[in-house]
Amino acid sequence: MNNSKSKKKLLQKLLKGIETGDPEAATVVNEQKYIQHNPQTHEGSEGLGALFSRLSKTSPKVRFVRVFEDGNFAFAHNEYDFNNLKAAFEIFRFEDGQAVEHWDNIQPKFGPNQSGRDMLDGPTEITDLDRTEDNRERVRCYVNEVLIKRSFSQICDFVEENFHQHNPDLADGTVPLLSQLKATTDGKPDLQYETLHHLLAEGNFVLSLSEGRRNDIPTSFCDLYRLKDGKIVEHWDTIETIAPRTEWKNANGKF
Repeated sequence: MNNSKSKKKLLQKLLKGIETGDPEAATVVNEQKYIQHNPQTHEGSEGLGALFSRLSKTSPKVRFVRVFEDGNFAFAHNEYDFNNLKAAFEIFRFEDGQAVEHWDNIQPKFGPNQSGRDMLDGPTEITDLDRTEDNRERVRCYVNEVLIKRSFSQICDFVEENFHQHNPDLADGTVPLLSQLKATTDGKPDLQYETLHHLLAEGNFVLSLSEGRRNDIPTSFCDLYRLKDGKIVEHWDTIETIAPRTEWKNANGKF
């Protein structure tokens, strides 16, 4: 088994523990090194074991839609059923075959949107492995220039005009996206990206994890892009409010 398959399989074994409640799944985690960035989860495998046990009592289902690997990282695009459907991105960093750090971004699954797309459907095949770094850099520039610096005139340099959109509130294409990005209330953007924290890629897919504000509330944005010939042709996301520090169960922060 090569390292790529190993990391993907370890990620799947770990997250399947949510469904099965099997505490063995938590052994994927190196408890001595593990850094948990989900503010609602305690540190270490003991915290994960308790979480899995609690969640399994609700008969949850875990469906892996897309699973990727990038160096020491594995990341996944999932559907969870905890009595209601949720769309999720999960990111793990590995050392010596064990998970040592974790980030996620989860929201209720809505849709389909005006273009008939839901939050998880669409292509899953990983291609263009030789363009991984080029695609990563294209998304880095797009997030920094268009989303953070709000240089909206550059959007067509990075995004196909009629790209496929899976955000439940938007239809396909750059016009609805620009309308959302330009919207303001009392002079403040309704949606503001501020900091790009993580950028992971495999072939034609690139995942960004960013911090910002939605309706002036601290927010985490996780965006998955599919690229073709250097342009974004498809987009999926989850948007999650960042819990106040007084509610955190660990001190590591969301990012």
